[in-house]
Amino acid sequence: MISSLLPETPLLVSPSLAATIGLEEAVLLAVLSEHALTLASLNLTLEAAAVTRRLPFWQDADIQRVATNLHDKGIIQLNSAPFTASGQLQLTFSQGVLPIEEPEPAPSVTRSTGNNFRRSNLISPQWQPDQELMAQLAQYAIPDYFVRQQLPEFVTYWRERAEPHHAWGAKFLKHVVRQWREHESGLFQREQDIAMHADWRPSRDALELLVKHAGINRAFVEDAIPEFILYWQERGEVGRTWNSKFIQHVKRQWVRYTSALEHDSEPKRLPDNWQPSKDVYDVLRLANINIDFAQQQLPEFVLFWQENKRVNSSWNTKFLQHVKHHWARHHALASPTTQVTRHAGQQPSAQPGTTRDRSLIEDLTDRSWAG
Repeated sequence: MISSLLPETPLLVSPSLAATIGLEEAVLLAVLSEHALTLASLNLTLEAAAVTRRLPFWQDADIQRVATNLHDKGIIQLNSAPFTASGQLQLTFSQGVLPIEEPEPAPSVTRSTGNNFRRSNLISPQWQPDQELMAQLAQYAIPDYFVRQQLPEFVTYWRERAEPHHAWGAKFLKHVVRQWREHESGLFQREQDIAMHADWRPSRDALELLVKHAGINRAFVEDAIPEFILYWQERGEVGRTWNSKFIQHVKRQWVRYTSALEHDSEPKRLPDNWQPSKDVYDVLRLANINIDFAQQQLPEFVLFWQENKRVNSSWNTKFLQHVKHHWARHHALASPTTQVTRHAGQQPSAQPGTTRDRSLIEDLTDRSWAG
């Protein structure tokens, strides 16, 4: 007798379903649905022998874990004690998961497959996802408003096609999950491979993610743009994920900035022997700014603010801002081909010169980060 590498019926798993709910969950769901479709019932009770016969590669703890995942995703309702204790899986499938459901009051076509009868219905103009389906969609972290936005197009499309189907809930679930993934991937517009250029700006979605969702000060984000442009222009690389790189760049700086820099509640004048903290230089390194350049700015910075006699709650912040501005301007003046995007309110100088010639007071007082 010739032996076979396939001595038993193989498990059939949908790749798209596995991508949606997880590979292990799709495997267990395939086994459970086999039995449910054979019985033409949404209620199922399986003894340990029946489960392990089809899933011999899993321990009882694995079966319990994956079954619990399916329960948490709203695909099944577990009605029995843990499988590891009871040796039994007693469950109910959620509506729309399997093509076994009560017929809807709409024109229908009955199809026979073996001993099973599935009722297919045209979608109703008033069709709505039920609460169970909405809860299932919520497991994918899909907002309710997004689900509702997909409904009119979904119903109109299938009304125009006039095709009957036996599980509109399952079809809508698949449709919404696909649309949500496309929506998420669109947050960062996929560009062709391009080199960094002087006019580059982060997308509106990237700015919103940093400012609204990550809680990063808008001025801090804006001030990071010139140094980001300069760094990648000098490297001469091309890419299609500049928005993603920028987000990571700003987040790294912000974490260091907020966790390390001082934020004294009481303003004070700049001491004669003032030196920036070590953390200031750490932030500048994250911004890819030359430390020697930063230290060269220190004497004039101290002299200006001592003569000015103003008080400030964080001189580290002022110095960091000062160095960032002049680092960007230094590179713009050094390379005629490098035109750095200037901040709102900054005007180019008539000619190169000292920092005082290049509107020092303007650079130092235009904004205060993380106020």
